Amino acid sequence: MGVINLTDHEGDIHQLEAQPGEKLMEVIRDAGFPIEAICGGEGACATCHVHVQSDWYDKLPKPDPKELDSVEVAMTFEPGMSRLSCQILFSDDLNGLNVTLANDDI
Repeated sequence: MGVINLTDHEGDIHQLEAQPGEKLMEVIRDAGFPIEAICGGEGACATCHVHVQSDWYDKLPKPDPKELDSVEVAMTFEPGMSRLSCQILFSDDLNGLNVTLANDDI
C-alpha cells in the first residue's frame, strides 16, 4: 500500500491510500472527491483531469495519443502537468505522488 497526496479545489491536501494496480481515478473517486469519469475510465472524456506535480510527471508512463487528445481539450490543460487520472495505474514507484484536482467545467 502507498499514499497519494491530493490537493482539492480549496487547496487542502489529503493523503489517500492506494494499492498497486489501482487507477488513480478510482482512488480519488472512492475517497469521495469530485471525479466524474463519465466515460467509465476509458480515457475519452477528460472529466478525471488532474495536474501532476512537475517533479512527478516524468516518473509516470508516457500518455498515449488518445489520452493526449482528450486531456488537451480540458479548460485548465497544462503541458507537462495534465493527465487523465483514469490512465494512471498506481505502483510502488508512485508512493507519495502529488496531484491536484483540475477545476474544469467541460
